[in-house]
Amino acid sequence: MRSALFDQAHAEIQTSDRFALQSTKMLKVTLGPDVLSAKGAMVAYQGQVQFHHEGSGSVARFVKNAISADNQPLMRVSGQGEVFFARSAENVFLLQLEGDAISVNGSSLLAFDSALQWDLHRTKGAGMMTAGLFNTLIQGQGTVALTSHGAPMILDCSQQPTFVDPNAAVCWSANLTPGIVNSMNMRSLVRGGTGEAIQYSFHGPGFVVVQPSEGYPMPTA
Repeated sequence: MRSALFDQAHAEIQTSDRFALQSTKMLKVTLGPDVLSAKGAMVAYQGQVQFHHEGSGSVARFVKNAISADNQPLMRVSGQGEVFFARSAENVFLLQLEGDAISVNGSSLLAFDSALQWDLHRTKGAGMMTAGLFNTLIQGQGTVALTSHGAPMILDCSQQPTFVDPNAAVCWSANLTPGIVNSMNMRSLVRGGTGEAIQYSFHGPGFVVVQPSEGYPMPTA
């Protein structure tokens, strides 16, 4: 059988790295220690692998999970073998935490080492119905895999205030505390609105990673 499908460019990349990108769209994790991933992000695996729902781990985190609309449910992946993760052909990139931390928009979280500590944090100034109510803080020693709907861009927040659509923010420096800015005014509301009413507000030494998308459109009836 002959086909361009079998070109070396499409073959699995063999590496000793625990977290290894197979392409810009797919991640391979070699198990040993467990890994936590977004539910439904597994696209293939080889070996003896088990998947289990990952609970909140504490009453406080359970309550945050229950009231957060943008929390990403997690599963624990354990066993021996290799697991491949992807999400809707989005770009995948890796962060190596070395005792530091990163704040992540839940919809961008793909997988991370189970040894890392994580918790949900409420966005300052966000009302109960506001998009981006919570973000996930991940810290410790280990690797985090994130996705971006398109090639990401990094903005420096240290020089001037930076405003980002909550659905376009992928992650940001853990030392930055985003606020919520409502740019809607009554005149604009009467005329039908702008579609850009709510933004994250960042200002301070650090960065925010922005994707060139506000997420997938909601299906209409």
